[in-house]
Amino acid sequence: MKEPKVSLGLVNPKSPDNVGAVLRAAANYGIDNVFYTGDRYPRAIERKARTVDMSRKVSMGVKITQKNCLLDDVPEEMKVVCVEFVLNATPLPEYEHPENALYIFGPEDGSIDQAIIDKADDIIYVPTIGCMNLSASVIVLLYDRLLKTGNYNAGNTLIRENRDTNNRLINKQ
Repeated sequence: MKEPKVSLGLVNPKSPDNVGAVLRAAANYGIDNVFYTGDRYPRAIERKARTVDMSRKVSMGVKITQKNCLLDDVPEEMKVVCVEFVLNATPLPEYEHPENALYIFGPEDGSIDQAIIDKADDIIYVPTIGCMNLSASVIVLLYDRLLKTGNYNAGNTLIRENRDTNNRLINKQ
């Protein structure tokens, strides 16, 4: 069986902290690539004295790439899924995730361009009151995908290999 291919697209993100949290989530959920558009993120990294610590092993393998357009070079077998508050969009709890997907998220202070929405295969939203933070939206979507696809490992081996070095807790129940 082929491994699903999943990528994230961020429309003109502005916060290094948000992008750092997206990269960590991408690593935790086995995402192939993170792409972003715009120049606000690189400019913010240059201006910001403190950036997200990417030295943790979990984020090291995540590739992040700047693109002019998130729809350039999308493989034919990959579905484009926009995650945005859009009229007539599908609520996330009702959504069936495609095997191969590029999930596109809008900027922290704006929306995905209508031209991208028009070309999307699916448009979904997280049914919350108001908009969520960019990284929170990514995390909720990836967790929903994990639950619905059932494509995860579980058990003590996973916990031993991935818990923090300071965590030695045991469930004695």
